[in-house]
Amino acid sequence: MEVEDKKPVFTLDSVVLDCRDAEGLADFYARLLGWHRCPGGDEWAAVANPEGTFHLYFQAEPDYVAPVWPASPGCQQMMVHLDFAVNDLEAAVAHAVSCGAKVADTQYLKNVVVCIDPAGHPFCLCKHGN
Repeated sequence: MEVEDKKPVFTLDSVVLDCRDAEGLADFYARLLGWHRCPGGDEWAAVANPEGTFHLYFQAEPDYVAPVWPASPGCQQMMVHLDFAVNDLEAAVAHAVSCGAKVADTQYLKNVVVCIDPAGHPFCLCKHGN
């Protein structure tokens, strides 16, 4: 009998964003998403989805430099961005702005709006289908 190669199971549990103010950014995403705050640490803050199955962590970095959108040679580049599916794009954009986001000056698609969080991270609000 052959021994099977057992692959480990991977589940995406969280995403970590660097910023200067971890508590402030966690508060922003808690308001934006309606998620709850989780215990953090001295340099960490977190939010989790209602089921508690996915987390956004925020790590305080004193030397954090916000990326530019869109990318520009010689400027701080974005390493990752978040996409959120929404059922009503106009209402989602208004809500994001009321929470402290800014709508990016540059937009590319009619069903996606790029916003900038208070720490300068771009994120997309995406309306799929009709």
